[in-house]
Amino acid sequence: MHNDLLKIGKFTLHGYSVMIALGFIVAMSLCLLKAKKEKKDGDVITDIGLIAVVGGFLGAKILYFIVCFKDLLAHPKYYLSFPGVFSGFVVYGGIIFGTAAVIVYAKIKKINAFEYLDFMVPFIAMVQGFGRIGCFLAGCCYGAPTDSFLGVTFPEGSLAPAGIKLWPTQLFSAVGDFAICGLLLLFAKKNKKTGNVCVLYAILYAIGRFAVEFFRNDARGTVGTLSTSQFISLLLLPIAIGIGVLINLPKEKKEEKNEGKKEEA
Repeated sequence: MHNDLLKIGKFTLHGYSVMIALGFIVAMSLCLLKAKKEKKDGDVITDIGLIAVVGGFLGAKILYFIVCFKDLLAHPKYYLSFPGVFSGFVVYGGIIFGTAAVIVYAKIKKINAFEYLDFMVPFIAMVQGFGRIGCFLAGCCYGAPTDSFLGVTFPEGSLAPAGIKLWPTQLFSAVGDFAICGLLLLFAKKNKKTGNVCVLYAILYAIGRFAVEFFRNDARGTVGTLSTSQFISLLLLPIAIGIGVLINLPKEKKEEKNEGKKEEA
């Protein structure tokens, strides 16, 4: 809505960047406080947080370039310039690459990646919520025109079309992300199996993202009649549910399954 928070000469402090930085600082601070109480290795959590940010940034940018490849070819100078590199991301790319980077780090450190991801993923959802508020300030990821009382009119200079009421899809996503964070923190208190918190995050995020995409109206790539993120959500949801079922199979059934595989071999 008001992305340029401060201008000093050629330097501009953007609301989107501020919200991402603020989200990371708040989430990491809370995560480290929780780690201290539960006697988790704070250094490992800090490493994972930084690795997830770098991997997530690269992944979100790469997927954005893939989705907007025609625009990249048409305007390579802009997309490879400083402002171009720091604008335009696809969150799913960040989730995929960020998770992969953490798994690689965990293998090098010889620790259980999903034990730490279970601990940290609620705070990752929190950072996403802050990021979506940043999207609202910038006007990106905007919704379709609406006459609803929930509609928001963006000003001139915003990334969203100005002067018409649009669904505030950025705020829908932010509320969803913060709700996911809260639900995961509650679930984590009762959870006994490693990987379950990550699975629940994937399920909730896939459902929420699929739904919000119906209200969006920005250019973000398509696969048939679905947006790119809806297509990925449809792939992610059954995979996450399947992994969840496997994780929570009774021990006896897991052993029977393994024995069956050995006999077939």
